[in-house]
Amino acid sequence: MLAWVSAQRTSASASKALPKRQRHQLVYGRPVNGHDFLHQRAFATRHLQLQSHQIYPNFAVLGGGITGLASAYYLSQQLPKARITLFEGSPRLGGWLHSKQIDVGTGSVVFEQGPRTLRPSRPNGWVTLDLVRDLALEDQVLMTSKESVAAQNRFIYFPDHLVRLPGPGSSVWNIVYSIFTESLFKNILSASLTEITKPVRGNIDDESIGSFISRRCKPILADNIVSAGIHGIYAGDIYQLSVRSIMPFFWAAETAAKSVTAGVAGGWSLHSPQDAVLEAEWAKAIPASDTIKAIKNSSVFTFKKGIGQLADRLEANLRESANVTIRLKTRVDELQLEQMNGVPSMTLVARSDGESFPQSEQETFTHVISTVSSKALDNIVRPKSSLSILSQTPSVTVMVVNLYYSNPSILPVRGFGYLLPRSLAFDQNPERALGVVFDSDATIGQDEMPGTKVTVMLGGHWWDGWVAYPDEEQGARMAKAILKRHLGVAEEPRAVHVGLQKECIPQYTVGHHSRMAQAHEVLKKFNGRLRVAGNSYNGVGLNDCVRSAREVVMGLVEGWDEKTGLEGFTKEYAPTMRQKKG
Repeated sequence: MLAWVSAQRTSASASKALPKRQRHQLVYGRPVNGHDFLHQRAFATRHLQLQSHQIYPNFAVLGGGITGLASAYYLSQQLPKARITLFEGSPRLGGWLHSKQIDVGTGSVVFEQGPRTLRPSRPNGWVTLDLVRDLALEDQVLMTSKESVAAQNRFIYFPDHLVRLPGPGSSVWNIVYSIFTESLFKNILSASLTEITKPVRGNIDDESIGSFISRRCKPILADNIVSAGIHGIYAGDIYQLSVRSIMPFFWAAETAAKSVTAGVAGGWSLHSPQDAVLEAEWAKAIPASDTIKAIKNSSVFTFKKGIGQLADRLEANLRESANVTIRLKTRVDELQLEQMNGVPSMTLVARSDGESFPQSEQETFTHVISTVSSKALDNIVRPKSSLSILSQTPSVTVMVVNLYYSNPSILPVRGFGYLLPRSLAFDQNPERALGVVFDSDATIGQDEMPGTKVTVMLGGHWWDGWVAYPDEEQGARMAKAILKRHLGVAEEPRAVHVGLQKECIPQYTVGHHSRMAQAHEVLKKFNGRLRVAGNSYNGVGLNDCVRSAREVVMGLVEGWDEKTGLEGFTKEYAPTMRQKKG
């Protein structure tokens, strides 16, 4: 099997638009198609059970968002002789990555309907940087330095004005003054100082973020500050979300170091076996390019045409691959494990443009990677309720309102933007906004026209249980009301775009880790033929999704039958706390 996989790699098509060296060279110098650590593992004894039938593997990737695109890409690079079919129910690829060029007179501006920047943090951010370089996108990157106003000025609105958060660029005097004068920080100092004296939790498997912070510190810290941060990432309720899944270091530090404070001060860190594999790769790699080094030292980065440029380049690469088929407007309705010549396989039924494929044309694949939401996967797997544990992960809906003003100085402050905590009085936030991003500062150099560009995010957990949502006109009106009340912006915008992202952010509620461990055991019954990746499982960020795509593909390349994509939730792969020596 090792020789078979090696032969596939050396015979990969050279007809790609990108130079081969650029396509196959990683950030750390390890060629994707080289004889790396992947060749040295389980290939010798564990394989895809297909060699005796003299057929190449046939993969189905469900979902054309960033995880699905990355999964199909990694498959095409690692197994260029395999057949890969990407199924996407909508008319476009990219999922929540959606950058729009909006004409505003003699030029254009970029409106982001989903994520807008990436953090180059280790390890997940570095995996994304591998992909950026592999796709030859380095020259399209826009970096925001750690010394920029966007990196140094971040705000929370409370109780009726913007409060700058302590951090880089703040003098000691300003930090002390703010802590003692702003009601946002009331009792925060004493709560933080006494955290180290609090008793370690009892025998509990998980708890909410709000409960954990309240227990270790005080509820005011949870309600005023932590809730705002969670609004900016998960758009969720801190009293529903799991601290074990979302703040794993905090959860582990309480028992390993006896307090979060001691964990931070004592140099503790959390490491997983998967992290160790990546670290081993990086240790053996040649130095990164100057551009990649600069990106790694930046605060955040994006692309000249928006974050969607990453999805666009992946799509272009896949369309140039002879072994990849992309099916848009094609929804998978059923998915079932069957036996083909004694070998397990996956059979699916798809629906294209509202028409079902005839029963006789059901398609069979050796393996399926599902990157659709966990709820969607549970709905299509047969027999029904086989994966009902996955249906317990809810999602929230967010309305994204982009606004562009011709006046470049319309905002009273500069910075990345501000977030709204759950403790904010209703009369200050009747629209139920989550936060506001100052895009003109966060992504400098992206737009052709000078001016001010902002994004208002509405809804999230505040809209849980709603059966109807504001329309575009109402959304625009709500966003403008927020900007006028909080920032004094009364001017009418030159351009507005409103997008409703239904069920866009999965919510890792209390018990998520245990549920995923159970889901892993259930998925093992599919003999490795069905594997999962994406934001329903182990991180909602773009970097998290890219890494999950890479790891699920590498597990397939290794040929381990028991792999599911959820190994990180098992004891064998559980992260451990380590203290820095010295």
